[in-house]
Amino acid sequence: MAVTGHPRLGAGDGDGRVTRVAGPLVELAGLGNVAVFDIAEVGTDRLPGEVVAIDGDRVTAQLYEYTGGLAPGMPARSRGEPLSARLGPGLLGGVFDGLLRPLTDPLAGPLAGAAAWLRPGARRGGEPPRFRFRPSARPGDEVAPGARLGVAVGAGGIEEAVVAPPGAAGRLAWVAGERLAGVDDVVARVEGRDVGLTARWPVRRPRPSRCRLDATVPLATGQRVLDLLFPVAKGSTAAVVGGFGTGKTVLLQQVAKWCDADVIVYVGCGERGNELADVIDELQALEDPRTSRRLAERTVIIANTSNMPVMAREASIYTGMTVAEYFRDQGLDVVLIADSTSRWAEALREFSSRSGELPAEEGFPAGLASALAAFYERAGRVETLAGGQGSVTVVAAVSPPGGDMAEPVSAHTQRFVRSLWTLDRDLAYARHYPAVSWRASFSRDVASLAAWHTRNGDAGWAARRARLHALLAEADHLRSVAELVGTAALPGRERVVLLAARLAREAVLQQSALSPNDATCGLAKQSALAGAVLAVHDRAQALVRDGRPATLLEAAGYAPLLRAGAELGPDDAAGVTARRDQVLAALERPA
Repeated sequence: MAVTGHPRLGAGDGDGRVTRVAGPLVELAGLGNVAVFDIAEVGTDRLPGEVVAIDGDRVTAQLYEYTGGLAPGMPARSRGEPLSARLGPGLLGGVFDGLLRPLTDPLAGPLAGAAAWLRPGARRGGEPPRFRFRPSARPGDEVAPGARLGVAVGAGGIEEAVVAPPGAAGRLAWVAGERLAGVDDVVARVEGRDVGLTARWPVRRPRPSRCRLDATVPLATGQRVLDLLFPVAKGSTAAVVGGFGTGKTVLLQQVAKWCDADVIVYVGCGERGNELADVIDELQALEDPRTSRRLAERTVIIANTSNMPVMAREASIYTGMTVAEYFRDQGLDVVLIADSTSRWAEALREFSSRSGELPAEEGFPAGLASALAAFYERAGRVETLAGGQGSVTVVAAVSPPGGDMAEPVSAHTQRFVRSLWTLDRDLAYARHYPAVSWRASFSRDVASLAAWHTRNGDAGWAARRARLHALLAEADHLRSVAELVGTAALPGRERVVLLAARLAREAVLQQSALSPNDATCGLAKQSALAGAVLAVHDRAQALVRDGRPATLLEAAGYAPLLRAGAELGPDDAAGVTARRDQVLAALERPA
């Protein structure tokens, strides 16, 4: 798919002119009818920018492109609309920039060829994409916003729904027959309103729904430490907080690859380009267990890496959320992964400093908390306008400088998210991955998800989670005591606690992203592993009370249980039970 320039803007084509350029911040004059948040096109290459302030005839815009070569006197004009995303077929499997402009053909490979780099003012050019449209509704049908009108099949063979946009409701007067259609073609007419194959939506405006629903269904991530101890519900929010080298990006990649969502929207916001390229490569190579096709076919990647324009980074978060809401409105469960919101906040700080706003803590704008709250508020499980149910779950990374959890982005994020997954530097340096701290993490969804597990046949889930968490906490306290007096000086009961906690860490919480069996873990196997560790702990405590020396228990063979994660399949709960029985039998044998 070729990428070419927009027709150049001549000296007499625009409504206004450039009067001042300060990095991505540009002052314009003579624009006429313009509103805050409208998109202005500036210079001969029509660089896009968003109007952020109006003072009489002076208009201030932040540009989403590199402004080198832009000078006072150059033309400018207003599009008369806010920043909007084109929603419709062609999103799944694609890689886009922060303004949802394609960086590659869908499924043609990560950042393929020269199309990976858009020159300033570039737009999609060449032959526009076309899709095979097949209707599924009939003239005379009553349709609601979000109702499926048909499907569109692109060059990659991916089927995507064509739905009635918000505001289109009533009797379907006409629908096109099966044919090739372009992105701007009209394919239906509802109560006199034309419905195109695609529609535009302002990215800063949440898409409507009938009502919000309680988040009561767990998002199975395939990562035991998350699903067992700090679960997140579909339609809820979670944040991964950790310093450099603690494994944030790898954990987010694992969630993207193995969670049970219908669609993944991955926003690479200010991260390194090589890391994002690795994500795209892996998604292209992985097989989707649901469809046996490539996992990339149900993924949308928005790439605004650290070498791309910084102000487009601020827009990329909203663009990703709008795409996620679009698929949510089709009755799908969507996971939006943002890596990272710290880089997004840095873009806000840079813009606010250039625009002369009074800085707040650490130079961030005073509205940082409100911006974060508004972003996380758009997550949720909803009843769609068409009567179905869909959800957007937000999983965002936070990269506090120096691991300082008191810095503004980390502090505000903890207030707004439902689950916090804090990565521990000591665990990471000990090569314990995922390095999620059981001391500094939390989940506010535990009570509602415990009810779901009970309804689905696992009434002991909440008690097992509470016992496992308490065991780890007690062991942390005992380790500090053991460092002073030595492990041998501890009573037998406390030595068994330390032993069981080590089993919990190594057999349950530790997980290898490189192991075919252990990269993901089903809920049944997770419960079996946690139950096995607790059963060993209970039996060992009983033996200590009966007079068995703790030294003999510590020397028993626990290898079958420790190797269960790597050697048994992701759903092999029966195999875990057999190994539990093997370890329990070994404990019964006298030394």
